[in-house]
Amino acid sequence: MRRAWTRYSTATGYALLEHLRNRLALVLVVFFVPIWITLVYLVINDADVTFFLRASDRNITVDGNDVTKISGAINAVTLIVGFMMFIVTYRSAEFDERLAMAGYPRGHLLAAKLTSLIIAAALICAYATAIICCYWVPARPALLWLALFGAALAFGGIGVMLGALLRGELEGMFLIIMLSIIDMGLQNPVANPASDNGIVRFLPSYGTMQSGVTAGFLHTTPALHLLLGPLWFLATVTVAGITFRLRTRDRRYHFPLLPRSPSGRQIPKGAA
Repeated sequence: MRRAWTRYSTATGYALLEHLRNRLALVLVVFFVPIWITLVYLVINDADVTFFLRASDRNITVDGNDVTKISGAINAVTLIVGFMMFIVTYRSAEFDERLAMAGYPRGHLLAAKLTSLIIAAALICAYATAIICCYWVPARPALLWLALFGAALAFGGIGVMLGALLRGELEGMFLIIMLSIIDMGLQNPVANPASDNGIVRFLPSYGTMQSGVTAGFLHTTPALHLLLGPLWFLATVTVAGITFRLRTRDRRYHFPLLPRSPSGRQIPKGAA
């Protein structure tokens, strides 16, 4: 048990250190989140808009500026956490594969990545919630943090999955950026008056947008929608874990052993 804990804590420490070395991600956390939310506050009209809240199966009237703060915060945390997890997974992939092939437990390596994801997501979402509260106090700030945390987990899992699947850094960053833009562009009622279309239910941040709007304007708890982000997280990290397992499996026994001559050399098949 002590050895397992040592391996896990060591891998987690290195994963967190990789995040701290990612200076671009740290700059984005410190400056991008408040700048994005501040621009929403200054630019977006505060006219009332209608939002279809499937969590309560009814339309509600919300302030356009306030609901865009929620979607802007979701957009910011998903971009940053997805980017962070993709970079740390992609850049450490070769080293992690060597560790696994050398006997380091795969489960400890994956658990370390997920622990660093949870810590980073929790802190970034708390920061984003605090910035929102500087301009507008939601009905339930703690529930808003929990909703943002679900979106961060979903995109963090997507980042881990892309880092395990892709062999190009540019492709992964492009996919995360485009997915986040499409996700929030379709769900924001200010940008898309048809945001109540049923297709949005299949987007990664759908549960977060539903629970985030609920947290901002109502005093109910959309339990089922809060679980959608973690479900995306579990699905994506499962794909990442299977990919990592396949790439680090032992191939020594997949090939039949060839007979050897008295001198010790292997005799090719078909040789006399």
